[in-house]
Amino acid sequence: MAYLIEQGIAPANILALTFTNKAAREMKERFISLIKDDHDPKSMKVLFAGTFHSFCVRILREFIEKLDYNKNFTIYDESDQIALLKQVIGKLAGANSDIDANKIKFLIGLAKNKGHEAPTAANGELAPQIFQRYQEGLKLRNAVDFDDLLLLAVRLMKEHPDVLDALRQRYRYLLVDEYQDTNQTQFEIVRLLASESKNICVVGDDDQSIYSWRGAESTHILEFGNFFPNAKTVKLEQNYRCTPNILKAANYVIKNNSKRHLKQLWADGADGDKIRLVASAGEQEEAAWVVAEILNRRRIDNLSWESFAILYRANHLSRTFELELRKFRIPYRVIGGLGFYERREVKDVVAYLQVIMNPSDDISLLRIINQPARGIGKVTLEELIRGAREAKHSIWEEVQLQRQRSGGRSQAGLEKFSDLIHRYHVRFQQETTWSQIMKDLLEEIGFFEDIRRTSKDNNEASSRCENVQEFVSSLAEFEQKREGTLQDFVDNLRLEQKEDKDEEKDGFGVTLMTLHAAKGLEFRHVFLVGVEEGILPHDRSKLEGNVEEERRLFYVGITRAMKGLVLSYCDKRRRYGQEEPRHPSSFLTELPQDVLEHISANSTLTEVKPEVAFDRFSALKAKLSASGR
Repeated sequence: MAYLIEQGIAPANILALTFTNKAAREMKERFISLIKDDHDPKSMKVLFAGTFHSFCVRILREFIEKLDYNKNFTIYDESDQIALLKQVIGKLAGANSDIDANKIKFLIGLAKNKGHEAPTAANGELAPQIFQRYQEGLKLRNAVDFDDLLLLAVRLMKEHPDVLDALRQRYRYLLVDEYQDTNQTQFEIVRLLASESKNICVVGDDDQSIYSWRGAESTHILEFGNFFPNAKTVKLEQNYRCTPNILKAANYVIKNNSKRHLKQLWADGADGDKIRLVASAGEQEEAAWVVAEILNRRRIDNLSWESFAILYRANHLSRTFELELRKFRIPYRVIGGLGFYERREVKDVVAYLQVIMNPSDDISLLRIINQPARGIGKVTLEELIRGAREAKHSIWEEVQLQRQRSGGRSQAGLEKFSDLIHRYHVRFQQETTWSQIMKDLLEEIGFFEDIRRTSKDNNEASSRCENVQEFVSSLAEFEQKREGTLQDFVDNLRLEQKEDKDEEKDGFGVTLMTLHAAKGLEFRHVFLVGVEEGILPHDRSKLEGNVEEERRLFYVGITRAMKGLVLSYCDKRRRYGQEEPRHPSSFLTELPQDVLEHISANSTLTEVKPEVAFDRFSALKAKLSASGR
């Protein structure tokens, strides 16, 4: 990016795409640091560096009317999708249907990522009908889901050559990070934008392609030269993270995959510690050994808790390690908890904003129409939904019709709600102090009083109120920066909620996370646990013939370690309350023996005599006194 600017390319003509907000932020920061001495950083804001989804939001906000949507469309998150799917399934299969809305959502997303018109497998013959009604429901509500952002962008470019020409003229130089993670729809976006100019640079590692289960296709990077002939390939083989011993193990493992670009990672410096291969009798012994080693290594090297990570193939493996860490009062964080914007009270506030901007958003409207309670009962809600369905218009339009009817507490509630939305719609359009308007709205509807009334105790009420106050603060920060419209603010919330789920979260303590979530991160010491046949590689992958991706997952885990790497497995493990025999992963046989140190966990777990423990505590006390603590 900096080089193109130095060659005289206009920043507005450069488009840089990646997969997470974190990566996009780092990309911008590094780019600005490279050019700040010769260019005004503020003038570089016209250069777009962001995620595929945020790029598609940008062009859809500009051109989506050509696809018969309004520009104020709503982006549905996962809970919104599930709510709509449950409505669709209820109509088609009945209220007592056993069709899993979450599974249907996953299949719909997979189909869209592959560029298909409908899922090819689901609950029998109902799948296409569910998909069709789901899409109709989105369109009726002037809403799109995250996968639609990509799919509609492709459709826009294919069906409207004038739009494609305009985008090609605007974005003449295309750069894509983590290219091995592109799905079919993202590949189509890249192909459409770059096929004419051929001004394209992609960066990626086919050996780290581990997301096929969500639509990523490693063939896009393996066959890049077929799509863009005369492309130049540059191998970046020097590694600045791992020791040579760790890289040797990684190279030995990954060379067993047949579908890959040949490359050999290397690093300067001493070979480093050997990789320890730890055998345990069971999961309790495994967890005890790992936690004891964390304590020992922290004491010897004076390391922070954040220097350590415990990685695993499946979430359920974290339980024994959490128990052992708690036993020693060691702080830890499990990546994958409930995100800020997924909390109930925050989702309610976002829903108010969304309805104020787009009253046709049925899901958001139903969430807040009686929240806090304003006398609109269940019967009235059912009448609204039925009337909207029969008339084939939005629930908001049905509210306008029913509020005209006389009498009843519900009619008064509908009128009050309708007037509220109208008034704040005008205020948000005409006034610029959005955070103050939001404060006024929350006070008028008694939002904080309702939180206190519905919370189980004062601590919960205080926490939930603080979450809402934090949301208003984030709105105030966006308002002060003046980097976009109120719709941009809500779009950013939706995109961050979606894209940041797998990113590293700030926090204190030892990190516990899956191998999939660990990609892109690094830790001084890594404990890769449960390296057993059936877990890594997973039984399902062997049935589906996808062992090469499991090997790539193992490779990713190995290369997260900077200085120390431990691989562990058990002889037996409990499953559904019963002990089952386990066997070391077949991947372990692919490691070079000269970098391994074999350890039996049971032989290293010895009881410490009281006098030895006393001496150690005395030494620790002296050390703390010397440091003034």
